[in-house]
Amino acid sequence: MKYMKLGTKPDTFYTVEAIRSVASDIPADLIIHVKNTKYQLHKFPLLLKCGLLQRLCSDSDDGGDPVPVALHDIPGGEEAFELCAKFCYGIAISISAANLVPTMLAARFLRMTEAVAKGNLVAKLESFFDSCVLQGWKDSIAALQAAWRISGWSESRIVQPCIDSIVEKILMPPSKVTWSYTYTRPGYTRRAHQSVPKDWWTEDVSELDIEVFRSVLSTVRASRLLPPPLIGEALHVYACKHLADPLHAGAGAGGGGNGDAAAAANGVLHHHAQSSAAAGGEETLARQRRVLESIVTMIPGEAGAVTGRFLLRLLRVANFVGASSSTRAQLVRQAGSQLDEARATDLLIPLPADPQAYDVGAAEAVLEHFLAQFQRPAAPDERRRMSAAMAKVARIFDEYLRIIALDGDFPVGKFVDLAECLPDIARSDHDGLYYAIDTYLKEHPELSKAEKKRLCRLIDCRKLSPEVRAQAISNDRMPLRTIVQLLFVEQERAMGGGGAGTTVAPDQASVDAISRLTARTKDDEPGPSADHKSDVHRPRGDHARAADSTAMTRSLSASTKTAAAAASRKERTPDERGSRTRRSKQ
Repeated sequence: MKYMKLGTKPDTFYTVEAIRSVASDIPADLIIHVKNTKYQLHKFPLLLKCGLLQRLCSDSDDGGDPVPVALHDIPGGEEAFELCAKFCYGIAISISAANLVPTMLAARFLRMTEAVAKGNLVAKLESFFDSCVLQGWKDSIAALQAAWRISGWSESRIVQPCIDSIVEKILMPPSKVTWSYTYTRPGYTRRAHQSVPKDWWTEDVSELDIEVFRSVLSTVRASRLLPPPLIGEALHVYACKHLADPLHAGAGAGGGGNGDAAAAANGVLHHHAQSSAAAGGEETLARQRRVLESIVTMIPGEAGAVTGRFLLRLLRVANFVGASSSTRAQLVRQAGSQLDEARATDLLIPLPADPQAYDVGAAEAVLEHFLAQFQRPAAPDERRRMSAAMAKVARIFDEYLRIIALDGDFPVGKFVDLAECLPDIARSDHDGLYYAIDTYLKEHPELSKAEKKRLCRLIDCRKLSPEVRAQAISNDRMPLRTIVQLLFVEQERAMGGGGAGTTVAPDQASVDAISRLTARTKDDEPGPSADHKSDVHRPRGDHARAADSTAMTRSLSASTKTAAAAASRKERTPDERGSRTRRSKQ
């Protein structure tokens, strides 16, 4: 940051009983009130350079009492006025981008122009502004922010040149960037002779108020010299700085992978929405709402300009601050088209009225917009890309279900409806769905048998991996008939894997499950009745299935005995087996 020093005398201003004075042998003959501060000064140096004070004091008597003057409307307040007064006294002052704008506006207010005195303050400040401040990067941003906060768009002589200077530097190739800038991305370490990142400017411009930021970014976009993802990155940086994520920072957008589910399981996924609302009140919510809606309107329409995770973060904020329905609808639509880029925790959208509850309807709406893409005709390459995206979304949504299942108050009917939001073809396997349902069963031990059956009917046992199927068979939380299905599939796999005329022994988990199944059948199940017809989702194959669970148990028990006999035959020596083979050939 560059500085300009004016004056040479030492600072002789002092304060006595809330009155600011300057050390002098001459009594004060001018009293100036600036807001809450009273100044006892002298006409001689001030009237020589301030045209406004000349006019206000023109009717006063030279030999009377000190002339009172009220300057409550002076831009920049007491600090800016005091700098102007010190300049009149010849006291040394230091001007930088931080105090240039309020001092310049105060000097113009006091009419410290060349028409009043040669080498006056306004001319010196304007020269410094043009030759130094506008040439610097951070100086231009500091001056723009100060001008905006003091006078808004009304001070166009400062605001517009600053915007033009900032935009010009943003549009320069990174190889020509020679000034200092702020860049604090995680994992980034600046080294000597390192190339400048393309988004080098995004953090510094995020310091601007939203109206000025919008003006700068709109001008940059109008040039069409920067790619849409770079504009999207600037919006992302600004949102992260000014809009707190309603989810806990430790488990929000920066979290990762399996840690998200673990954090949710340990209760780390908390909300600070209520505390934020209490601290800032309605004014804070209104400001955040204005920032959010401005950011949403600036999102480029090109695909990939922003990430799906960023869109879901904005949706969480929109829900919290009470954004307009059109803003939320736009975010739901855009987030749905990029849902395959998200993580499970990104779909956790807090309800502003309840810090422990999530807006499941919003997550459903996002999924519906994702699925709506498949109803439109698409080229073969696009169709393959969408199929891969569908597989990713199925895994994401099943993990989301697993997190939602941790809520002890979440109704089983709503959980089933959520799980059925994905069409059958979306899940290439049901491992994730199984884990979600098992978590729900674990967290809701009070479920009735009918409710457990309703849940587990969602699982297609044929779509479980061997490892998960083995785990499910030994899972006491699974309903009896689900275990029957699993054992049936396991038997089919074993028989199919051994080839014609060969019996493959079931694994130990299946044998143990058969024993438990037999006991549970006697205790829990009535005799064969009409109830066995359709209340269990049975795996579908090319042929009809055996109907009732008792017969299934007998069949599996028989296969176990056969497998034991086969195992005893395996104990024969190689010579015995060879002779048997030879005899069969004869």
